[in-house]
Amino acid sequence: MNYIEAIILAIVEGLTEFLPVSSTGHMIITSALMGINEQEFTKIFTVQIQFGAILSVVILYWKRFFTSLDFYYKLFVAFLPAAVIGFLLGDFIDSLLENVIVVACSLLVGGVFLLFVDRIFNPLKGKSLDELTYKNSFIIGFFQCLAMVPGVSRSAATIIGGMAQNLNRKAAAEFSFFLAVPTMFAASAYKLLKDYKAIDASNLNILLIGNVVAFIVALLAIKFFIGFVTKYGFKVFGYYRIALGLLLLILLALGVDLKIQ
Repeated sequence: MNYIEAIILAIVEGLTEFLPVSSTGHMIITSALMGINEQEFTKIFTVQIQFGAILSVVILYWKRFFTSLDFYYKLFVAFLPAAVIGFLLGDFIDSLLENVIVVACSLLVGGVFLLFVDRIFNPLKGKSLDELTYKNSFIIGFFQCLAMVPGVSRSAATIIGGMAQNLNRKAAAEFSFFLAVPTMFAASAYKLLKDYKAIDASNLNILLIGNVVAFIVALLAIKFFIGFVTKYGFKVFGYYRIALGLLLLILLALGVDLKIQ
């Protein structure tokens, strides 16, 4: 992987990590089209640049992270289901990344659901984050576990989980961002402990640049998403997911290797 490829992947990560469109699907397509999907470092890179993405949440919402201990307790409660299930099924989840049909189908199904999510839930008159209970947090945490199926989108799963707990669009999206911090940090740290030997002086600079780019792009993407979804809802993301899922299936039919080994 060279610097240009790293920057492109980092831009894709920053743009898609917090949008309900599946960063996994985008990473698979992008790395495959650049011909680097079979490199060992590619999988490490796509996970580790999440550090940069989650830092954008901390910087953008730094006041929220210094409000009260109650905020951290609720995040911990919401984080628990993914932590337990992810630890128990980690290897199986990694194996699903090689099954791009699963990713494509998840994108399609999730896309169709997003077309109707604003009709299913009341998007504007729900609760604010200050009204979130521990029970709400725990249930949202189980929704997040759906994102362990590649292509489901962690952001989409937790936002829908929040709206299912009667949060309004803005509150559901923001809690999804906050929950990403412990979840993605734990996943990235775990991968780093497993694969740190594959990171050396020759690719450390690439990893650092990737994190910086992912941080900047994610910062802009979050600001855009909050304003857009509050005003227009999720339908456009549903159409986009359906188009992306179809694109994956077409590329597979044409014989393009889309695996991330």
